[in-house]
Amino acid sequence: MHQTLLELRQLPAIDRLLRAPELAPVLSRLGPAGTKNRLRELQSQWRSEGGAPLWANQAAGYAAHLEPEANAADYVPVFNMTGTLIHTNLGRAPIAESVLAAMSRAATGNLSLEFDLNTGRRGSRDKPVTERLAALTGAEAATVVNNTAAAVLITLNTFALGKEVPVSRGELIEIGGSFRLPELMERANCRLKEVGTTNRTRISDYADNITGDTGLLMKVHPSNFYIEGFTETATNQQLAELAQSHNLPYCVDLGSGALIDLTAYGLPHEPMPQTSLNQGADLVMFSGDKLMGGAQAGLIVGKKSLIDAINKNPMKRALRCDKLTLVALAETLKLYEDPETLHQSLPLLANMTRGLDQLRKQAQPIATALQTLLPELAVTVIDSDCQIGSGALPDKRIPSVAIRLHHEADSVLRRTHNQLRDLRPAVVGRVQSGELLLDTRSVTDWEGLLAALQTLPSLNQTDAE
Repeated sequence: MHQTLLELRQLPAIDRLLRAPELAPVLSRLGPAGTKNRLRELQSQWRSEGGAPLWANQAAGYAAHLEPEANAADYVPVFNMTGTLIHTNLGRAPIAESVLAAMSRAATGNLSLEFDLNTGRRGSRDKPVTERLAALTGAEAATVVNNTAAAVLITLNTFALGKEVPVSRGELIEIGGSFRLPELMERANCRLKEVGTTNRTRISDYADNITGDTGLLMKVHPSNFYIEGFTETATNQQLAELAQSHNLPYCVDLGSGALIDLTAYGLPHEPMPQTSLNQGADLVMFSGDKLMGGAQAGLIVGKKSLIDAINKNPMKRALRCDKLTLVALAETLKLYEDPETLHQSLPLLANMTRGLDQLRKQAQPIATALQTLLPELAVTVIDSDCQIGSGALPDKRIPSVAIRLHHEADSVLRRTHNQLRDLRPAVVGRVQSGELLLDTRSVTDWEGLLAALQTLPSLNQTDAE
């Protein structure tokens, strides 16, 4: 209860509030129906409590109260300065302008999604993606579903329905949003058979647990963590040979997966699906919107007979991709067909390979502007490092450049970060060790960033308010 309350008879009518210009920004984000419902809920709550806050007779008070909720009602463009390049919470990998143009054409018109222009009959919706994917990886065939968890789900459901699947205890991963592999396997209606230990799983551990009830062998790349020290793991070659000797499919979940050798660009190594296939894997699953730099999708490559079986699973329709995702994937894969220009045409790879001198040069005007806007803080450009993110290479860092904002009071840093997130586009960094770091490696629109920062209120102004 408020110590000083507004009398309930002084509450303004809902219709009057909806017409107030102060509530226009809230209306544009929550919509008329949503805003009306929230206003009614607030006034109903105050009536049940017997009083309302003093601001409850002013439209501006309602606008200020609902502003945080209104800000969260839309998808807001963000400058990702967190130091995590593929940030799951910030939309993962950016797509190329050429990909966006193709998606725009598909979204605003019709396209030959499931229509064969040569025969005039129904065609395959996945064909432009799967044919390019098979060619790039050297696989016999490929298929696509809406994310990598779906790729694992449909693979298990197709080949291990009601059967056991041996998995190393060191590979029982938890992916984003607290989804765990054992729970996913349960939903696929197969039974997990834990083998080995967390740090050491030998090929004999798999061999000793294969029975007539085994559906397939699977290896899961522990992409969002790593174990070092006294460790041992069965290789792809060993597992492929073991699976073949028992006439079982051998499947590899790579998580992120890279279609190119990242070490050729001076970056840390990440397993490639074509390597797993060459080492004997029958099926390999990986993501479309992580290191591949495309749209969210679960990509499956491998033997044609197994891909055909997956495509016949009724679950495939429930997990299929929409037309915009398929167009984005096809256009992204086209970029890989010209490897000489890939580091320029693929935004994620361009971000990962930009030189430190270039980053420093572009960061300095931003730091200078921030120092002017926020004179209470010490603003400097420093060498830093960043991570790829989304489970890719968790033990590896990439050299980077960050803008460092420092103040003795943590409350000032938190308030500054809050103000940056309130900008449009928002600016999201990271607070660590008593400083606010704005990593620059993911920034491409420097003029847009500077323009957004120019709307930043100073700390003195905030304190005065």
